[in-house]
Amino acid sequence: MQRKITPSSDPQTEDWLRLCLVPGVGPRILAELLEYFETPTAVLAATAVQLQHVDGVGNRLAQSIVDASRKIDSKKVLAECQRENIQILTRSADGYPRMLREIPDPPGILFLQGTLQAVDALAIAVVGSRNATRYGITQAQRIATGLAQAGITVVAGLARGIDAAAHRAALAAGGRTLAVMGGGLLKIYPPEHADLAAEISKQGCLISEMSPHYVATRHAFPRRNRIISGMTLGTLVVEAAERSGALITARQAMEQNRDVFAIPGPVDSRNAKGCHALLRDGAALVESVDDILSSLGPLIEENQREDGRAIRHPAELKLNANETRVLQAIGSEPTLIDQIVEETELPTQRVLSTLSVLEVRKLVSRLPGGCVARR
Repeated sequence: MQRKITPSSDPQTEDWLRLCLVPGVGPRILAELLEYFETPTAVLAATAVQLQHVDGVGNRLAQSIVDASRKIDSKKVLAECQRENIQILTRSADGYPRMLREIPDPPGILFLQGTLQAVDALAIAVVGSRNATRYGITQAQRIATGLAQAGITVVAGLARGIDAAAHRAALAAGGRTLAVMGGGLLKIYPPEHADLAAEISKQGCLISEMSPHYVATRHAFPRRNRIISGMTLGTLVVEAAERSGALITARQAMEQNRDVFAIPGPVDSRNAKGCHALLRDGAALVESVDDILSSLGPLIEENQREDGRAIRHPAELKLNANETRVLQAIGSEPTLIDQIVEETELPTQRVLSTLSVLEVRKLVSRLPGGCVARR
């Protein structure tokens, strides 16, 4: 049974909500306020003069914060969220995504439809052009399918093109996918993705830091992108022109000390120029999902220790019955071939030939002393 992450009954939820809904309190100002006052309750209890000691807080914003308890009806927002099956997760709650908490400017609150699970700590962002080519769509579907089959959560932004292709492929593969939105959860954008959003909420989660009725503007998407990269172990850019928003996500991933991957495209394609620039700047080249899993090996192992999740290598999904049987007989420590023969009850020659196949598929390694080990 996979453990679900649900919003806690944090007694300070209303204070988090009031503070984060004050116009002008964005991620940077919120970080400064909490650095100075430590809690939202302390921020809201401060005087206008005290608030102006915080870098970036002027008289007008200070007065808005002072007035927040009187002017912002947090109970009304909470009641509407309850009616619409929207959960509110505060940064102080136990279930708040650990990796997102580590970025310099994490959201104070997250609005959720669906469920976050502990397994979503093992996630990769798949982003790219809204005006995707057939080539880009195919690559996004191929990689997202492989990630989902391997047990990795696919994160994207519900946008047209590459994002939507990645979401749909993960859903079709029976995997989990998270959609981070630039607008509120009751203002799905683009509107034609309403059905896709409903599917994601059943097999993953819709996420926004904006109030439910917030209508996304172009300025909201770079802010949204830091959450996409911040919730993941790495960001894969499938297609991107030179000024693509996907490059903003990649840059934010670099700033957050996360891995960046890129798929090369045709040299004469405008949609490949951004990916090629990333590759020149040191992004990891991706030809198959194996490239991502190999790169993330140590990070995956670290997260597995934390949540107990088993990640399947894509090659394991193509094994026949004997290959599966032999692989399952190999433990985490070096295993004697004789022990595998005994456990599987297969002829020695069959075990040896099967091990050769598994070795070619890079699932096992031969060791001295008649032993093998999983890679």
